[in-house]
Amino acid sequence: MTNHSEPAGLTGEAKITLRTAGELAEALPYLLGFRPDDSIVLVALHKGRFGGRVRLGIPERTEDWKAVAREMAQCLIGECERRDGHPDSVVAFLCQDAPTPGPEAGRRIMHRLRPLAQLLRTECGALDVPVTEALCLSEGRYWSYCCARAECCPAEGNVIATDGTSVMAATAAFAGIRVRESLGRMRARLAPLAAGLVTDQTRALDAAAMDLVPRILAGTPRDEVEATTLDLARLVMRRLADAPGADDALAADLKDDELLAHDEAASLILGLQDRVTRDRAAEWMEGEEAVHALRLWRALARRCVGPYGEYAAAPLALVGWVAWSLGDTVEADQALEMALGADPRYVFARLLNEARADGLDPEPVRRSLRARRADPDSELEPDPDTPAGVAGGASTTADGGDGPRPSAVAVPGGADPGVSRAARGLEAALRRRGERRLGAGTRPARAGTRAPRRPTELRRPRRQRSRGDG
Repeated sequence: MTNHSEPAGLTGEAKITLRTAGELAEALPYLLGFRPDDSIVLVALHKGRFGGRVRLGIPERTEDWKAVAREMAQCLIGECERRDGHPDSVVAFLCQDAPTPGPEAGRRIMHRLRPLAQLLRTECGALDVPVTEALCLSEGRYWSYCCARAECCPAEGNVIATDGTSVMAATAAFAGIRVRESLGRMRARLAPLAAGLVTDQTRALDAAAMDLVPRILAGTPRDEVEATTLDLARLVMRRLADAPGADDALAADLKDDELLAHDEAASLILGLQDRVTRDRAAEWMEGEEAVHALRLWRALARRCVGPYGEYAAAPLALVGWVAWSLGDTVEADQALEMALGADPRYVFARLLNEARADGLDPEPVRRSLRARRADPDSELEPDPDTPAGVAGGASTTADGGDGPRPSAVAVPGGADPGVSRAARGLEAALRRRGERRLGAGTRPARAGTRAPRRPTELRRPRRQRSRGDG
């Protein structure tokens, strides 16, 4: 669940007055920066201005709706009170398309979600904040749960304006606001490859693991593995940079996949399991270098297939970090959610997630990584929670009949690699933010775009040290 207060769209000089339910329905993608699908969205209003907002995936089980409605109302209103005072009201959106489109599909969705809309109104009202409008958006139409007048809210719903000629579209274009594709399409760019390539990539990952583990056990210095990983990453980034681009995101991803061999992907994925190597890779965070690195990290996330799904935490965290550093908070939030889905204990992703939710600026982390890049031989302070020779909790487990696969990569050479510099920068920034938090803040907290489906996952995880997966 998210808590972004700086809407991706209508703030600052881009001001527009929304008077009707249709204008609210059209405005939602501009407020979020993407087109929500299968989502509950609550937006707070302060003296007529949009404030904080939260988004969560619609739970499949209706039994979970009440708990979700309560958690979302408490999250939104609690954060608004902490940052900007008690909100005046809330606007609720329920966005879902039917699995099988049809003339009555949207209307059926609207009726099915009506109890959820009522729960949201009840839970917000229990906190003394009325829901002034609750809309269902489905199949390109909208329905209001707060208006029963047939002349403005007909039973068949109203069409959401998408022709780009409205005042909303013109204002957004003038302000340079870009609406991204749906969450489903964004996440598809980071999801494992289709079944046709899984076998070959899994074999390459098995082979790379069987090559790396004996080298680690033989005492190969971790610096050697780091240098090999980073040199290969630079080589692939140059290859991606030299390739002609594509306007369509899917076509661009397919080209990048063709330029990355299975064995190269496997070596990079395993090498990035070392947190210090990952931090060195995170230094590619600015300018054209960051653009090419982002393409590589996306491609590596797609290669974490089959039993190597949890290995995706490292490349996905890098996607989240670089996207955030480049100002793309929408992709950053999705990548971090997926990283934590791959490995909920991955400290770097958890700290990035918390920093995004707290509205921090990425510059403190950039400064830390720039310092490391300027002085690569600088000493790192020891980590008392990490045993010597382990990064990410070195272990080897048998999986199936293909031999051992390391569940995490041991640090070569048996030396403690020290605390992750990127993690230390995030921890310091969060600590400073926490010291200033009491009684401070002029805006609602961020509510990102991550969308766990289970009510038990709504609470933000506590920040803590984990054994080596930072």
